[in-house]
Amino acid sequence: MVDLKAFSDDVNLEVSTILASDFSIEVTSTNSVPHSDDAAITFPNLDSKSQGTKTIETTVLYIDMRRSTELSLKHKRHTVAKLYSAFVRAMTRCAGIYGGEVRGIIGDRVMVIFNKENCFTNAVNTAILMSSVCQKIINKHFKHNEVTFGIGIDYGTILATKTGIRRNGSAKGSYRSLVWLGRPANIASKLTDNANKPAERVTLDKVIVKFGSGLGTYSQEYYTVEFVKQFYFNASTGRMHHFNPLFHSFRIESKIETLKEATPPILMTDDVYKGYKAANPTAPEIQNGWWKLQDKIKDYSGDIYGGDVIFNYIQG
Repeated sequence: MVDLKAFSDDVNLEVSTILASDFSIEVTSTNSVPHSDDAAITFPNLDSKSQGTKTIETTVLYIDMRRSTELSLKHKRHTVAKLYSAFVRAMTRCAGIYGGEVRGIIGDRVMVIFNKENCFTNAVNTAILMSSVCQKIINKHFKHNEVTFGIGIDYGTILATKTGIRRNGSAKGSYRSLVWLGRPANIASKLTDNANKPAERVTLDKVIVKFGSGLGTYSQEYYTVEFVKQFYFNASTGRMHHFNPLFHSFRIESKIETLKEATPPILMTDDVYKGYKAANPTAPEIQNGWWKLQDKIKDYSGDIYGGDVIFNYIQG
């Protein structure tokens, strides 16, 4: 039988030790993407009351599939399994072309981090390559172009650490992955969530009101509630009257309104865009203005740029 009292005491001691003021976090800066075997990045050591971590100032990129749940319901399980395998394999190869290091794969989402040198150029080129492969190679295997992808990139300082405990045996690999902390990972992930989303539209009934008579007429559009508020009840006549004496007639039309425009497949923060532009002022996408300002997102106040840029030499 499990001794939950002893378990509770042990966990309480470990948590208290790690969160105590004398437990130190040793931070080492680097220009190269750390890996799980890096000796400077350690698990929490309860005896020495210390833990080693590393920071790197660079670009972080995420990519994932849109509507993966719908795909799982629409296609057979083995088809979706093959799609995931093909996607991860292809995106990992794309990352390697420009020196990106894959540092996280969760389901249909892949995280890529770049060495600091040329990180803006390498991250944006990786994003373009990934989008090109997704559109030109992966999606050609689906008849209705229903497989779409979103990519987000941010720049800043990110911290690599290890959490949990050491494990041996078959579970060892599951406990060796690094955890990446910092704004760039969070914002890049949010951009990925917002990338390549379809436009949000709604069908509304609009009231087209005609005022005047003969040749001196004009029309205005109103929402139904706005239109109704333009009438008042006249007790002396026992009828409803329009506030505007020129009111003539009205008709109702159904119209489609766009609540939110579609977003492009690649989104990046202002820092990434400016860094890429400074390093590549003559690049076609800079010269032609293919990266355009986008709507703001929650928890990030800066400008966001996006575009649907691909490499034409990628062919399916």
